[in-house]
Amino acid sequence: MAIEVKQMKSLALAYIGDAVYELHVRHFLIESGQVQPHRLHQSAIKYVSANAQASIINHMMEAGILTDEERAVIRRGRNAKSASVPKNVSAQAYRYSTGFEALIGYLYLKENGPRLNELIMESIQFINSQEQ
Repeated sequence: MAIEVKQMKSLALAYIGDAVYELHVRHFLIESGQVQPHRLHQSAIKYVSANAQASIINHMMEAGILTDEERAVIRRGRNAKSASVPKNVSAQAYRYSTGFEALIGYLYLKENGPRLNELIMESIQFINSQEQ
């Protein structure tokens, strides 16, 4: 059965996108030489938190590196109605992070590995640049 990615609900795309992005971040951290579980977890939070994802998506939109199709996926994800918002993040940041995760899930399910990897590396580099 083929998945009709363009017809999927945005929150379903965000659900898979969250897992895909976190796996890529964990892989990146392991490759960078970090091996202590607590340190890995603390480092991963810098990349996968809703606030980090919201800042990534804002950076990508301002830098003009997203296609029209990708911006449409983000907009759908951002406008999706979620049951609740975590208490440690603003509603706006949470909505933008959902848009980011929807984009990652969309690219993953469309099997667009090169573009997925490109945007994930851009995300990691952006977060790394914010620490300096």
